[in-house]
Amino acid sequence: MWLNDTTIPERRALLAAFGGYGVDGFDTMIYTFIVPTLLALWGISKAEAGYIATGALLTSALGGWAAGVLADRYGRVRILQLTIAWFALFTFLSGFTDSFGQLLLVRSMQGLGFGGEWAVGSILIAETIRARNRGRATGLVQSSWAVGWAGAAFAFWGLYAVLRPEHAWRVLLWLGVLPALLVIYIRRNVAEPPVYLQARARPDARPAAALAIFRGPLLRTTTLASLMSAGMLGAYYSVTTWLPTYLNTERHLSVAGTATYLLVLIGGCFAGYLSSAWLSDAIGRRRCFVLFAVGGILAVLAYTHIHAGNSLTELLGFPLGFFNSGIFAGTGAYLTELYPTAVRGSGQGFSYSFGRALGAICPALIGRASVQHSLGEAIGAMTVAAYGLVILAVWALPETRGRVLMVKASVVG
Repeated sequence: MWLNDTTIPERRALLAAFGGYGVDGFDTMIYTFIVPTLLALWGISKAEAGYIATGALLTSALGGWAAGVLADRYGRVRILQLTIAWFALFTFLSGFTDSFGQLLLVRSMQGLGFGGEWAVGSILIAETIRARNRGRATGLVQSSWAVGWAGAAFAFWGLYAVLRPEHAWRVLLWLGVLPALLVIYIRRNVAEPPVYLQARARPDARPAAALAIFRGPLLRTTTLASLMSAGMLGAYYSVTTWLPTYLNTERHLSVAGTATYLLVLIGGCFAGYLSSAWLSDAIGRRRCFVLFAVGGILAVLAYTHIHAGNSLTELLGFPLGFFNSGIFAGTGAYLTELYPTAVRGSGQGFSYSFGRALGAICPALIGRASVQHSLGEAIGAMTVAAYGLVILAVWALPETRGRVLMVKASVVG
């Protein structure tokens, strides 16, 4: 197994990034479970619930780019700690809100750390792990999102079984402060990637301008990588933000029934991450992305438009999760390989974050579209359009499988 070939520093970095992204997933996905409760308790509309989700995603875009720029200047490990502590704190504070405006503000602040954690953690892993295992490593880290999502599902299921909904949703958010403990492990055990330290130690090294990714040949890379990310994330947010509400309002499932459906979906997500991670190294980044985009289109249309019995719908959740999440497995490695070391944080942080900002519009658009169309139809149409964008962007980008990360002169602007 490829993990047996890793060094102790590589394993420590893997554990830190896996844990960071896992708790990121736990804290972020909690909101999707409590939307039906907020609709009932506060009397907010589906559109307003979508605005809260979109607000957090928009600020996560800003946080991702900012954290990437800071990671280029101050180090991957230091900024990773900051982002984890940030999103844990604001998830906790979300449990004290009492209105749409308050929750919109606090969740938007939480988004800054959420976006930053992915950007910095993926760079840390891609720079630490050797080229032959880079796709598998970043895919393994990406799979921790499913673990965090499953943790949120179990917490939701358990708390709603023993507490009244008006109390359970607050406790669920308060649990989000626990991941801050991961910062202690990172501080004690994780070192900066050698390629980053070598780049900073060069006699001609100086901080690259954050806007250098918008000049010369890097402009085309940044544009296409941003569109690719927008399609992936738009499709993902279209499904995950509204699926619990779809199951509750259109499939009329109870809390326990919704949790069962979601656990099948999450199982598919985990399998998709690991399968895509292997395929990304085996057949290349671009082919893997296209394969999963096409699979995602077929899976979401089947899930939202085949009005079969509950048992078949539950089974369809596995391929939906498999393709909808698995497409991300090679993203961290791919974006890292597209940019030189001096602007890797800025480039990867911006392209993924801009994609998140553009993709973040999808939940709000679905909320508005569901006024005139069924929620299932709105989810399906938005997801198909998003995956189409992925295919077009990937077709125009280069293949980078096996690319060795070299220390080059700083890129300045």
